Amino acid sequence: MATALSNQNYVESLTARPRVLVVDHEPMSRTLIDAILRRGNDYNVLMAGDAEEGLGVARRDRPDLMLLSTFLPGADGYSLCRTLKSEPRTRRIPVVMVTAHAGTQERVQGIEAGADDFIVKPFNRVELLARVRSLIRIKSLNDQLDEVEDVIYSLSRAVEAREGGDHEAHTERVVIFALAIGSELGLADEAMRVLRQAAMLRDIGKIGVPDRILNKPGALDDEEQKWMQGHVALGEQIISPLRSTAALLPIIRHHHERIDGKGYPDGLAGEEIPLGARIVAIADAFDAMLSNRPYRPALSPAKALATLQAGAGKQWDSRLVELLVQWSARHPNSVPQTK
Repeated sequence: MATALSNQNYVESLTARPRVLVVDHEPMSRTLIDAILRRGNDYNVLMAGDAEEGLGVARRDRPDLMLLSTFLPGADGYSLCRTLKSEPRTRRIPVVMVTAHAGTQERVQGIEAGADDFIVKPFNRVELLARVRSLIRIKSLNDQLDEVEDVIYSLSRAVEAREGGDHEAHTERVVIFALAIGSELGLADEAMRVLRQAAMLRDIGKIGVPDRILNKPGALDDEEQKWMQGHVALGEQIISPLRSTAALLPIIRHHHERIDGKGYPDGLAGEEIPLGARIVAIADAFDAMLSNRPYRPALSPAKALATLQAGAGKQWDSRLVELLVQWSARHPNSVPQTK
């Protein structure tokens, strides 16, 4: 029964008409847009008369497109657009600003608020439909990319499951330590987002490493080392088709480089290594030291930090190591004790 319902929902999602939310304080304008969009029975049209109502509908129904009047009672359309673009659940909804003025100032305001397009009243029916169709098509493609992204994150979790133990918790801690270093550096929000995602996906290429190598309790031989080292290039290949993950590629490829140039895959040295890769390398190594391994017991936080400091300037970036040391001293409860 559950499968039948699931299949029914899937079919409905394929055949459902795109939803367009019209936010306009003028009833006549809403009625006109509604008539144009419903004429071919191609769209489901939702209505709101002010910013507060429009925000509520957008959050609840997540339409495929919004036609948003610049002038609204209370908060104006620009403010509503900024709010929509700042929230994870609504930021991908294309927004067309509907305005009675085509001046540069209005367009600049809309661009700064995050609007995707403009249309000027009185609008041409053919132009309105063309803009709606175009933006909905783009959103559909972006939604498909999001679905692919979800598959990639699922692959990453599958790798963690193959490695056994508490490897999922290991990844969560690597993210915490990487963001701690990024915070100490004062990285901007976007750089922190990239750092978080790269730390999560850094080892996705291990999906191509055989279990006998991935879970070998002893040292790897030369051939097995080549297999293991190949995971960074494979990880880069897996996520490279996704436009949204382009900034992650250098971190995933280079998080096993060394400051002295003796790492892999490209033997980069010093600041040739991307900053994000240097951060993730330290975060990954730190938590690995704090975790039990088949070939050694977990180190205490003090010993793990001392090991990082001993390798600073050779394996790891000295400045970033010290930032982690400082953060750990201020947040001792955030560092797991010896397991």
